[in-house]
Amino acid sequence: MYRFLATPRWLGLAALALLLATVMVGLGNWQLQRYHARAAINARIDAGGSGPAVPIARVLPPPGGTDGQVGPPPPAAVEWTRVEVTGRYDQSHEILARGRTVEGGVGFEVLTPLVRDDGSTVLVDRGWLASPPGGATVKPDVPAAPAGEVTVIGPLRRPESGADKPANHTVRRISPATLSLPYPVYGGYVILDAQTPAADSRFTPVPASHENAWQNAGYVVQWWAFAALTIFGYGYLARREARGVPTGDRDDKVPV
Repeated sequence: MYRFLATPRWLGLAALALLLATVMVGLGNWQLQRYHARAAINARIDAGGSGPAVPIARVLPPPGGTDGQVGPPPPAAVEWTRVEVTGRYDQSHEILARGRTVEGGVGFEVLTPLVRDDGSTVLVDRGWLASPPGGATVKPDVPAAPAGEVTVIGPLRRPESGADKPANHTVRRISPATLSLPYPVYGGYVILDAQTPAADSRFTPVPASHENAWQNAGYVVQWWAFAALTIFGYGYLARREARGVPTGDRDDKVPV
């Protein structure tokens, strides 16, 4: 009954169906890997929002002793680790990250270098300020950084991709390597979560942005379902052929 499957036409259909199903299964596996990677990032974000902080030098190598030298960026495995840094703010080299959105509003994130006793520096994102009336490019009135020794606790972040050089003391993307600060600088930056003395209440804390891992999980199901439907479709066509129903005809066609 199924000897026709050995004909060139049906062998070609079988090869095409297997090829398409293999590609779809591969795409599903790739999306599964993306799901696990994003889920791991979300787990680090959640862990970085609580628990004890560790000294930054424990998870990120310090920069060299040359002014302007930038240390290596944090490995992906330690991003979002809750770290602690003590030093003195240098507001004279403060930079604003423009076009940043928090809770639907557009404003600026305030990036202030925190100079440690050994001369090395950590860039601290002190928080978000809404743009004042007049447009999203109008700079806000930035609260003064605390004088004297300050201790900052918060998650460690990797530099953002597509970072730009400062223009008018603002940047679009955050990366210590592009700021040309006059001291050795750690290759990552810290989002302020807690500070001693307390941070100014006019700042809005910068929220962590979780990865949409469930979107990738949906793509996994989608691609694997397409692969199963491809194989099922081939079997369905073969069964119709074996029953004597020509491919492309309908079972319910009424003869004239």
